[in-house]
Amino acid sequence: ALITLLDAQLAFGHVALLDHADFSLETNERVGLIGRNGAGKSSMLKILGGMEKPDDGNLYVQSGIRVAYVAQEPVLNPDATIFEAVSAGLDGVKAMIEQYCSGEGDLSALQSAIEHQDGWNWEQRVNESLHRLHLAADRRIGTLSGGMKKRVALGQALVAKPDVLLLDEPTNHLDMDAIEWLEELLIAFDGSLITITHDRSFLDRVATRVVKLDRGKLLSYPGNFAQYVLQKEEQMAQEAVINAKADKLLAQEEVWIRKGVEARRTRSQSRISRLQALRAERSARRDAVGSVKLDLATGQNSGKIVAELTEVSKAFGERTIVSKFTGTILRGDKVGLIGPNGAGKTTLLKMILGELAPDSGKVRQGANLQVAYFDQMRDNLDLDATLEDFISPGSEWIEIGTQRKHVKSYLADFLFSPARGNSPVRSLSGGERNRLLLARLFARPANVLVLDEPTNDLDIDTLELLEDLLQNYDGTVFLVSHDRAFLDNVVTSTLVSEGGGHWREYEGSVQDWLTQSKRAREIAFAANLVAESKEQASHKQAEVPKPVEKSVSAPATAPLKLSYKLQRELDGLPALIESLEKELADVNTELADSTLYQRDAARATKLHTRVVEIEDALMTALERWETLSASAQ
Repeated sequence: ALITLLDAQLAFGHVALLDHADFSLETNERVGLIGRNGAGKSSMLKILGGMEKPDDGNLYVQSGIRVAYVAQEPVLNPDATIFEAVSAGLDGVKAMIEQYCSGEGDLSALQSAIEHQDGWNWEQRVNESLHRLHLAADRRIGTLSGGMKKRVALGQALVAKPDVLLLDEPTNHLDMDAIEWLEELLIAFDGSLITITHDRSFLDRVATRVVKLDRGKLLSYPGNFAQYVLQKEEQMAQEAVINAKADKLLAQEEVWIRKGVEARRTRSQSRISRLQALRAERSARRDAVGSVKLDLATGQNSGKIVAELTEVSKAFGERTIVSKFTGTILRGDKVGLIGPNGAGKTTLLKMILGELAPDSGKVRQGANLQVAYFDQMRDNLDLDATLEDFISPGSEWIEIGTQRKHVKSYLADFLFSPARGNSPVRSLSGGERNRLLLARLFARPANVLVLDEPTNDLDIDTLELLEDLLQNYDGTVFLVSHDRAFLDNVVTSTLVSEGGGHWREYEGSVQDWLTQSKRAREIAFAANLVAESKEQASHKQAEVPKPVEKSVSAPATAPLKLSYKLQRELDGLPALIESLEKELADVNTELADSTLYQRDAARATKLHTRVVEIEDALMTALERWETLSASAQ
């Protein structure tokens, strides 16, 4: 093992985060570390990285192993360039080179250490890392987005060529393209990896083992997240049976010990000892932490149409954010907004909700909209307020729909103990702050929810409960997220940025969008091939001189002529392709009418099925045309 943790103990107050925990990391392993918010995952990662020490237990690291750690919120000098920030990962090597050049110390040992770490080529290594991470060397850190800063911190770690890479929530602030890029980078990483993440799709692709920190113990599950889910269900069922048997035996022994005088005179000492052992075992058992109880205070129904946009455009300076977008959002829609960081998701959302006027086009809002926001930057958090005052200022009671709850009871639904009600907000971890924001959001009556990256820092159990709540929510939801599994489980349609300010609406989930866009790209690619082939054929025909009208014997190398039947098929294919393309355009135009789904849902379903059939037939026809054309040349 590269790193081994034995019998580790760590506690904050009376809560044991690590309770005689054992862990080992093997060569070329990619471990996904999961667990509830506040379970101690980040503390454990820092212990493995040597930045913190456990209260008790031992950490063994193989000699010569280089370990790099990337924090959840990397701290970088805002005035430094990207080159300077990334090269900080080689500060130790640069210091040795400086010492060697000054002639101080044991020069032979210094030279050996520098060569061992390939230190003489440090500038080349930094430039290679910048190229690999798509980073501009001369940009200032202070001008970068959260996602770009995460890339810089990753580059700072990778440039040192570590044997073990420790990542704390690496997908936070990254868009979908960046997450896919990171997945490929980590899969190809020549070393071992431990990552804390709640992104289930990310774990499915990257992890070779899932380790769960649960009530102070580390439980290991070989395979990715999907395999973990299956194994976990089996384990929980077994644990429930074992605990039920133990509780039944304890109850029987408690009845026996309390029997009358006769029983007490004859009771055996060994049975009393067993009872004491059972009591101690039950007392030491740490039950699973309760689940968050999510409930929404739904406001009055909005109008049937939430927003209707016609040829809407918006630009800032020379940059077009939205270009001639047309769409209709109806009550009950669950809309996912997808696009790279800076694509304009927030701008489009503000125009939909009437908070920002378009440069051109028309926006019509529905009646009686009550909007509640979840802000990913947590700007709405008052860090000095107590938890109770933040949720219900000036009152001990809170109204949730038709229910009236005490604020302590409401906080308990979000796993905040009554004792923490008077604690300041600044004392909470990232995941706990997200839970607190959700608690306040759900306490406000609303029929439109705007959730901007709600999944950051939330544990997997809470994510699944939030998914279930949003699926059953009667109001309208706008969801900005890069968590593919979360979007797939919640949204009914997606608004996707396709570059240059162009936005397109796709029915269904993220997977539906990926399937439709891939099919569209394949059709466009095949159509381009056909156009190029036609152009080449016309050029060849123009270049061929008119044949002399006399009988000549065909050369032995002349291409084979198509049969009459195949030639007729080839001649008919262009008309068939044109007909299919026209029908596809007509069907898509009809589907673009959002009122179709209210007027005739059966017709809409039939048209969706027809789109798939046309696209398949079109691909077949294009491929057949290409095959026959090649044979005829």
